[in-house]
Amino acid sequence: MSNAVSAMHGATWSDGIADIAEAPLQGMITLRADMKDKAVKKAIAAATKVEMPGPGQANGVGDRGLCWMSPDEFLLLCPYDTVAADLARIQTALAKTHALAVNVSDARALFRVSGPAARDVMAKLAPVDLSPAVFQPGMFRRTRLAQVAAAFWMPNADTFQIVCFRSHAQYMFDLLKTAARKGSKVGAF
Repeated sequence: MSNAVSAMHGATWSDGIADIAEAPLQGMITLRADMKDKAVKKAIAAATKVEMPGPGQANGVGDRGLCWMSPDEFLLLCPYDTVAADLARIQTALAKTHALAVNVSDARALFRVSGPAARDVMAKLAPVDLSPAVFQPGMFRRTRLAQVAAAFWMPNADTFQIVCFRSHAQYMFDLLKTAARKGSKVGAF
C-alpha cells in the first residue's frame, strides 16, 4: 500500500514579503445537493461540526470546515485520515436524497499565504477587491489566480488559504513565490 503525500511534499518558502507554504494533507469532500433540504443540512452538520456558512463564506474549526462554493455546492474540510469515514457517513445519511458527495482530497492542493503583506500578494493575482473593508476573514471566493482556477478564504486577518487542482500545484507555488518576492510590496492595504 502506498503512503499518501501532498503534491509539493510540504514545500515552504519564506524569503519575501509573505510566507508561502503547502498545507498538510487535508480531507476534502465536494457535496452537490439542495442545501435547503433538512437531510442535507443534518448530514453536513454531522460531518463538519461547524455552522453552515452563507453565500461567499467559509466556516472552520481546526481541520474541519465548510466552504460555500455555489448555491448547490459545498466543500467540506475534514482530517485527511477521516475523509473515507466522513464520506461514507454523508452518503449513508443522504442515500434517499438527490445528492452527490465525492472525495476530492487527492485531486486538490492546499496552500497558505501568511504575514502582514499576504493581501498584497493575493491582490496581485486575483481579480478581487481584497481591501480589508471588503474582503474579511470568513469570506470565500472562487476565481482565478493568474491562469489557474482556485478558491481562497481567510481564516484570520493575515492568512489566506488557497485550493487549486493538484495538477497545478507547482505552478501555484511558483506563482505565489513570485508575487511575494522581496521588494514587491505594493502597500495598497
